[in-house]
Amino acid sequence: MESSRGPPRVKNKAPAPEQISAEQLLREAVDRQEPALTKPTQRFTDLEELHEFQGRKRKEFEDHVRRNRVNMGNWMRYAAWELEQKEYRRARSVFERALDVEATNVQLWIRYIEAEMKERNINHARNLLDRAVTILPRVDKLWYKYVYMEEMLGNVAGTRQVFERWMSWEPDENAWGAYIKLEKRYGEFERARNVYERFTIVHPEARNWIKWARFEEENGTSDLVREVFGTAIETLGDEFMDEKLFIAYARFESKLKEYERARAIYKYALDHMPRSKSATLHKQYTTFEKQFGDREGVEDVVLSKRRVMYEEQVKENPKSYDSWIDYARLEETSQNEDRVRDVYERAIAQMPPSQEKRHWRRYIYLWIFYALYEELQARDFDRAAQIYAEVVKLIPHKKFTFAKIWVLKAQFELRRGQLHQARKTMGQAIGMCPKNRLFRAYIDTELKLFEFVRCRTLYEKWIEWDASNCTAWIKFAELERGLDDLERCRAIFELAVQQPVLDMPELLWKGYIDFEEEEGEFDKTRELYERLLQKTEHVKVWISYAHFEINVPDADVEEDEQEEEMPVSDAAKARARAVFQRANKLYKEKAMKEERVALLNAWKSFEDTHGSEADQEALSKQMPRRVKKRRKLDDDTFEEYMDYVFPADDEGSQKMSKLMAAAQRWKQEQEGGAAAA
Repeated sequence: MESSRGPPRVKNKAPAPEQISAEQLLREAVDRQEPALTKPTQRFTDLEELHEFQGRKRKEFEDHVRRNRVNMGNWMRYAAWELEQKEYRRARSVFERALDVEATNVQLWIRYIEAEMKERNINHARNLLDRAVTILPRVDKLWYKYVYMEEMLGNVAGTRQVFERWMSWEPDENAWGAYIKLEKRYGEFERARNVYERFTIVHPEARNWIKWARFEEENGTSDLVREVFGTAIETLGDEFMDEKLFIAYARFESKLKEYERARAIYKYALDHMPRSKSATLHKQYTTFEKQFGDREGVEDVVLSKRRVMYEEQVKENPKSYDSWIDYARLEETSQNEDRVRDVYERAIAQMPPSQEKRHWRRYIYLWIFYALYEELQARDFDRAAQIYAEVVKLIPHKKFTFAKIWVLKAQFELRRGQLHQARKTMGQAIGMCPKNRLFRAYIDTELKLFEFVRCRTLYEKWIEWDASNCTAWIKFAELERGLDDLERCRAIFELAVQQPVLDMPELLWKGYIDFEEEEGEFDKTRELYERLLQKTEHVKVWISYAHFEINVPDADVEEDEQEEEMPVSDAAKARARAVFQRANKLYKEKAMKEERVALLNAWKSFEDTHGSEADQEALSKQMPRRVKKRRKLDDDTFEEYMDYVFPADDEGSQKMSKLMAAAQRWKQEQEGGAAAA
């Protein structure tokens, strides 16, 4: 059975070379399903028949390329068929005609060039490559073909010329790498070095500099390697710096056991690179210090890492005063005065955006910490005094001030032994911007110096500036009492309680009453209570008055007996009970139920402790009962609320309370019976 892919084989008969070539051509054409060669295969018996066949096929190819000129597949099949026929001139003609149609088809050029190279037409191939790279200089495949052919021919100089033409177009990194490998293969290291220099200018990425450094490490000297790394750092600058370059440089120095050089490289990199680009660098530096450094070196790594972090924070937000404070504290641990002062100076230069106190609160602490550092750590007192003077000038005292600045400045002058300057500072503060804290601080300072006359003067100025400040009055009176000037103390209290406006009058009256009570002036204390009750009807005043009466000793008791714990006399109980009764009557008349309930609870506690059974029973009948009531609102709705019912108010109320109690018991009985059923 004959095969459909070709003619049957004839045994014991060797076919002619021309017939074999034609048959193979037909088989390949059928396999590719080319329309020009779809007829059944046939054997040629003479040369004339072969020429007739070739002419027919050539006409079919011409028809196809004429109908579809842009289809490069037809052209390449046409040229390949001519090459099979050993018609090289015709094949070149086909290739050239195809190039006239599309001169930028890379595959067409490759087929054309490979055909010439296969037939060892070197000059033709070289001319084609020259034309191709001139027309398509950005196609690396053509250049690779060109240099490969020249090197295979042993034409190293020609290969170098081709590379030079190629490099003038500044191709990608692989092309430069191929040029460098060529020079290395022939031992032209100086030429390779020059290529690297041009390569890093065109592609200045860090990885290319590292490749150059490795080349110098393998074929050059350590000085050349350092020169390459140094040139790379200068060329790239801080903006395009890469941590891999520094890591490679430091590892090279570590390999040569130049640990100080490597440490300097790491520090330089950490100081000049942002934290976002140096995470791996920090890890490598830490590993380096653990391997070759000491404890101080490891701590320095940590400081450098945090320093970069703070630099990024303050660069992102220069008004972040907390970041500046943390940064300055970090530098203080490094014990480098220049660094600390540089951070503080940069920080205080970031003025708040407006003259509002809320924007200045954290900013002021920069000045405070700066001054404390100069005083306590740097021991530069003149510089600290200058800092305090500058911040005092800077604060807009007419709008607001900071008492802590004045106080710290005065305390600093005291530590320096400049008492006159400290007083001058506090006087200036009170004169420019008086504040309660300034008065308190100044008075505390004079008290420690036992300058009581100055303290009196300051208290007088304080209450003159703010007569409603009860704390100032109380402290002034306590000073006079401590000096055993009771009349002056009493006069101060009298003057204080006569002020029309007081911020905390209850504290002032309590201080006055406690003073008279502790001095044993019980009549004056009782008089003060009566005066206070004319001003206020607060339940706590009545309760305090009653407790005072309990603690007042009898007139016939001696002082030694007063210090001992004595039982409460009946007269004291009667006086206290009388106070409770007065208060209860007042609240009953004015229908002040909440206050009356609180008073009765306090009265009950008193009777439980000091009263008889009869007194306790009588008071228990007056204790209120809490009930739930309803009231009508403006929108004709009702709401429930809790109220107090006092059974001792009147007889009708007592009857009503009894009726309500009976009704409540009946309701409970009914609910209990229903539950049992």
